[in-house]
Amino acid sequence: MVDLLDLGLDDRLAGELPGEEEILGHLGTPGRPHAADVLRAAEAAGRPVVQPRCGVGGHEEMLGLLRALEAAGPGILSVTIDSHTRLRGFDAAAELLRRAPSDLNGYPMVAHGWRRGRELAASVGVPLEVRHGSPDARELFAVSLASGITSFEGGGVGYNLPYSKDVPLEVSLRAWQRVDAACGRLAEAGVVVDRELFGTLTAVLMPPSISLAVTLLEAVAAAREGVRCLSIAYAQGGEPHQDVAALRAIRVLARRYLDEKVEVYPVLHEFMGVFPRTPDYGGALILCGGLVARLGGAAKVVSKTVQEAYGIPDSAANAAGIRAAALGASELLDFVLIDEDRVAEERHWIEREVAELVDPVLGDGGDLLAAIVAAFRAGRLDVPFSASVHARSNVVPRRDRDGAIRYADPGDLPFSPDVLRRNARLLEGGGPGDTGPDLFGAITADIDYFLDRERRSLAGRDPLTDRFRMR
Repeated sequence: MVDLLDLGLDDRLAGELPGEEEILGHLGTPGRPHAADVLRAAEAAGRPVVQPRCGVGGHEEMLGLLRALEAAGPGILSVTIDSHTRLRGFDAAAELLRRAPSDLNGYPMVAHGWRRGRELAASVGVPLEVRHGSPDARELFAVSLASGITSFEGGGVGYNLPYSKDVPLEVSLRAWQRVDAACGRLAEAGVVVDRELFGTLTAVLMPPSISLAVTLLEAVAAAREGVRCLSIAYAQGGEPHQDVAALRAIRVLARRYLDEKVEVYPVLHEFMGVFPRTPDYGGALILCGGLVARLGGAAKVVSKTVQEAYGIPDSAANAAGIRAAALGASELLDFVLIDEDRVAEERHWIEREVAELVDPVLGDGGDLLAAIVAAFRAGRLDVPFSASVHARSNVVPRRDRDGAIRYADPGDLPFSPDVLRRNARLLEGGGPGDTGPDLFGAITADIDYFLDRERRSLAGRDPLTDRFRMR
C-alpha cells in the first residue's frame, strides 16, 4: 500500500493497513458501488442525485444512521469525520471513542480502522463519501480507501482557510498533492476515486467567482497529478439566477482549464448560511435547492434539513431533507423555468471574473502550488471571513437588491475596470440588508438574508418562488 500511495504515512498506521493488491482487489469487487458511476448516471439522466451530511462517533450508531438514511433514497451517503481526526488528533479521537463516543461530532475513521470502515461501506447499497475539513488528510485518505470508500472531499485551500487558523497553505497544498498523486496512480490501476472540491469555503456571503476560482485551481493541480474524476462544488447563495449561472459555468470553465479526459461534475451544496427557523420555510428552501440544482445541471445536490437552525439534525429530519431536495429536482417540477437571459448574463460575468482571478496564477509559469500561495499572500486571491491568518480577508461582499452576492470592496483582487463598475452599479441604492452608514449591520443583515425573507414570506409578502416562472 505504501508503494502504491506514497503518502508519507506514519509507520505504525501504514503497518496496520492491508497491502495494495488486496485493496485494489477489494475495490474492484463486481457489483461494488463506486461514486463515479453514480455521478455518470446522474449526468446521463440530467437529474442530480441527493447526498445528506451525516456522522456520529459510535460504530453501531453510524451503521444505524446510514441504513436509516438509505431508505430515503440518496444516491450517495456521507461519512462525516470528527474534529479531532480532521486535525490529526488520532489519539484524542481514540480516547474519546473509548470513553464517550457520543461526544464526538463525527465518525473517527482512523480510530475505528479500515475493517470497521468496510462494514460501513457494505452496510448500504450506495457508495460512501468521506467529508471532513482536514488540511492534511493523508492518513484519513488511506484508511478511507482501505475501507472501500471511493469518494473523498477536500483540497489544500478549501479544507484549510475556512477551518484552520495557522496552517500554512504550502503545507496543506503539498499534503493534498500527495493525496491527488495517489488518486492518479489508482486511476492508472483502474480505480477511479471521485475527488470533490469544497467550493463552499466559509459559506458566508461567498461571491461565486471566488468559490469557482479556488476550486478550479485545486482542480488543475489535482488533474496534473492524474486525478480523473472531479466534483466541483458550489454553495447556494440564495439568488436563483446567480446560482444556476454559477453551476452552469462549472462545465464551461472545466473545458477551458482541464483536459477533456478528466470527468467533471457540478455539485450544489444547499444553503450553508444562517438557516430559516420554521419547518415550513426551511422545507421550501430545501426544495428550492433541489430545483436550482436541476436547472443548473448539477450531478449532485448535498441536502440540508429543517433542523439546521437548532443543531445537529436527527435521522428523521435528515431523511425528510433528502426527500425534499429530491422532489425539487424531480420531473414533477419540470414545468418550473427561470429567466434564461438573466442566467446567461450572470454566467458571462461569473466566467469573466473567474478568468481574471485564475489566469494570472496559471500564467505564472512556475510551480502552480507556489503560485497559489503567492497569490493569497499578495491578496490576488482571497476568501472573505476566513478563519486563517493566511488569507487577507479584505474582500467585502454584499447582496444587491435581488439578493445576489456582489463585491462591495474587492480588496486586492485583480479585477478589470469593467468588472468593478458592474459590481458597483448593481449595488447602487443598497440591497436587502441596507442599514444606511452602518456597514457591519448591513453585512449582518445580508448574512441573515433568509431570516428576513422567512419573516416576510410568512406574512404573505415574499414567496420563495417569485424568481421562477411556469411553463
